[in-house]
Amino acid sequence: MHSNNSRAAVVSQALIGFGAEGRRNTAPFPTKEEAVMATTGMVCNSVSCTAAVTAYDDIALVHACKDGDAAAFEELVKRYDTKLFRIAQHITHNREDAQDAVQDAFLKVFRKLTQFRENSQFSTWLIRITVNESLMKLRKQRHNKEFSIDDNFQSEDQSPAFELADWTPNPEELYRGFELRNILRSELQELQPGLRVVFVLRDIEGLSTEETAEVLESTPVAVKARLWRARLKLRERLSKYFGIALPAS
Repeated sequence: MHSNNSRAAVVSQALIGFGAEGRRNTAPFPTKEEAVMATTGMVCNSVSCTAAVTAYDDIALVHACKDGDAAAFEELVKRYDTKLFRIAQHITHNREDAQDAVQDAFLKVFRKLTQFRENSQFSTWLIRITVNESLMKLRKQRHNKEFSIDDNFQSEDQSPAFELADWTPNPEELYRGFELRNILRSELQELQPGLRVVFVLRDIEGLSTEETAEVLESTPVAVKARLWRARLKLRERLSKYFGIALPAS
């Protein structure tokens, strides 16, 4: 994989000509400590505080990027490169395609930065673009075989809520077991792309149902239905490794 620094260098070259007058913002953007001071005047717990600071930090960096600050965009690349590559590789199952998808995503984000609406998190928008670029690579792998991540999402909005019977270990728990990761990675590749993406975002990357729905521009109900299907299919496929007979549906 290209290092964070090498990818940042590529994007930096694109930033050189930013703006109609090639202007560059020289004013420093807020530090993390300043962001905390600006966003809250009271003590908060570490989890919520970290999330708030990261979101504010992203927006501050985006503003600096819009003013032509190449260093600000390089910081965004370094901040999200590893996470995005992990997502892209889970979707494409091809290291080179994942590298290209992430680089294409960052370049697209830069070109469309003025279109970013700040009513959602920057990270959500960035992940959405990365997922779309990864799916494009997957389509090319399959010789332009057409499929859409949106297939059946509308019908799944009307699906009843499903609860899986307890089965230990769960697919999402298995993924954390080093000795079983290769098994799950192989089985994950067999899932339909729409199911695979939801599983990756929810059970591997830890996005909430609402965040996943926002990334996929869908609904929480549709995400829950698709996650249920992904988990069920993985459990069926993984059961052979443990000699577990699943109850009849």
